[in-house]
Amino acid sequence: MSNHRISPRQARYAVVLFGPEGQGSFNESGLLGARRAQAAGHLVDVHWVAAQAAPDRADEMLPLCTGAYDLVVAHGGQGDGPVDILAARHPQQAFAITQGSLVAANVARYEVLQEQSAFLAGVLAASVSRSGVAGHFSGEKVPPGLRGRAAFAHGLSAAGFGGDFVTQFCGHQHRPQWARACVEDMARQTGVDVLFAMIDGGRPGVTEACRRHGVAQIGNVLPWGQRDPGVFIASAICDSGEAVLRAIGDHARGNLPLGGYRSFGLEEPSLVRLDLGPRIDAQARVAVDEWAQRLLRGEVDIRSVYTGPEFPLPAGEAALAA
Repeated sequence: MSNHRISPRQARYAVVLFGPEGQGSFNESGLLGARRAQAAGHLVDVHWVAAQAAPDRADEMLPLCTGAYDLVVAHGGQGDGPVDILAARHPQQAFAITQGSLVAANVARYEVLQEQSAFLAGVLAASVSRSGVAGHFSGEKVPPGLRGRAAFAHGLSAAGFGGDFVTQFCGHQHRPQWARACVEDMARQTGVDVLFAMIDGGRPGVTEACRRHGVAQIGNVLPWGQRDPGVFIASAICDSGEAVLRAIGDHARGNLPLGGYRSFGLEEPSLVRLDLGPRIDAQARVAVDEWAQRLLRGEVDIRSVYTGPEFPLPAGEAALAA
């Protein structure tokens, strides 16, 4: 009788990033999470999905659902739509979504709480605005972006901001020139002097417009103040790539919460914090820290819905957002 033992097959993982390959800070974070999983010894393939509409994204992801992968990880709220389609058609395929909202029996949700650092960005904006106009700008109206906007507006209000709030979703995460045109239009018409921008591949256009019009920018996901301190006064850190790593690690250990949810926030400052630049004065730093402590103590229930008006897209240009 043979004593030969067949080793179990090592699990394989697909990480899906939405947008043009190599573009965007959110995708950069997700890619780093995938690379960290590879460095930990997991078999991880990265797939870029360029389509914009959910059915088209699902079509591009369909080959990943044929049994080759033990887990498909969709990075970002952009994954809600296509995974909703695919999870229903392929109930035996396990999925994980980072920063998304989809609930399904074969889908695990992982979220790094951007809304906590977005709330603190609102507290900071209330302290530094001199024109009395603070703004928010983003691309697609996916749930994480909507929650981030609501949290930023809540932070402004909580800090006693008495000025005007302007907000706009331009419709696309990865078009720098379109983003530049939208932010320049906002700056000319409103006098906004501090802008919280939750944008991915379109970030260079936003930064160009902010530099041209003297608008202080608060970034998100990555420490933008270290990359361009001339424009960025702070960044609402959200290491969303860690959610990719943890989903893969949980699956490998047999702990993937299918049908469930895991979240990570300010209690892990390496993942979530407001990273302040050198231009921020002591008074603003104290205000941000005090509100961060209130969040950690559970004294603030961050609003998830914003009900005010939106700044319109530039006249005659709205079709570019599609």
